[in-house]
Amino acid sequence: MARRVFFSFHYENDVWRASVVRNSHVVEGTAAAGFQDASLWEEAKKKGDDALKRLINAGLENTTVTAVLIGAETASRKWVDYEIQRSIERGNGLLGIYIDGLKDKDGKTSVRGVVPKRLSEAGAPVYFWDRDKFGQWVEAAAKKAGK
Repeated sequence: MARRVFFSFHYENDVWRASVVRNSHVVEGTAAAGFQDASLWEEAKKKGDDALKRLINAGLENTTVTAVLIGAETASRKWVDYEIQRSIERGNGLLGIYIDGLKDKDGKTSVRGVVPKRLSEAGAPVYFWDRDKFGQWVEAAAKKAGK
């Protein structure tokens, strides 16, 4: 059975890397949800926090897994924190994916970000994945939040 996955990430920094993850099928047998159109996100931002919450909540509908793409600044993002909180409340499975080794549209990688605090304190199993030196997705140990 295919799972619907909500992808949570720092949009401005990591949308390119998020597309790489989505297209690499690290989460096999899934249908992607939560890949917001930039124009929808910008329009909701103009309308305020309640509009952004509605947009996120709609993206989480009918999902069973939330993949948090951990980039350089992910842990400090207010809306990533909200997405994780709502995912926990919904009972979604949680998957942390390190994306620092993936190149952006300019071919640059970034520094490894810390695990968002809410993700590391989820109270339920969180599975972490990373790319090995051969480019294969492998299970990884999580870094502590804030470290």
